[in-house]
Amino acid sequence: MQITVNGTPREVDAPGDMPLLWVLRDVLGLTGTKFGCGMAQCGACTVHLDGEAVRSCVLPVSAVGERKITTIEGLSPDGGHPVQQAWTQLDVVQCGYCQPGQIMSAAALLAHKPDPSDEDIDLAMAGNICRCGTYQRIREAVRKAASQRRADR
Repeated sequence: MQITVNGTPREVDAPGDMPLLWVLRDVLGLTGTKFGCGMAQCGACTVHLDGEAVRSCVLPVSAVGERKITTIEGLSPDGGHPVQQAWTQLDVVQCGYCQPGQIMSAAALLAHKPDPSDEDIDLAMAGNICRCGTYQRIREAVRKAASQRRADR
């Protein structure tokens, strides 16, 4: 089947019921998207499907169809996305394992709500678990990225 990942059409040889996560990691070698729980509960596997944050660990690749997939590798090749910059500037990362999923959820939020309230941020990020507990820095980074996006317009 053919899927579009990070703007590039890709031919993949995988069973239709294979979770998108494993197609990305094992078939295409895009290992930035992480496996956490396998039940769509932790958010480590978050990618964008036509701009919406989805959990790739439970999404069969056959359900993608013609929609476009964006992974952490495709968000910004040079790390220049405002969310990535805010993450670095505010030193959000501790162990880093959950961060690709956190960043993808935050980027999807800001694409749909450029000026989110704290409640919006908390709601959008609620499905992403950080075992290191950097939630306050995550919220601050989302605020900073939103502010940067507004300034860049």
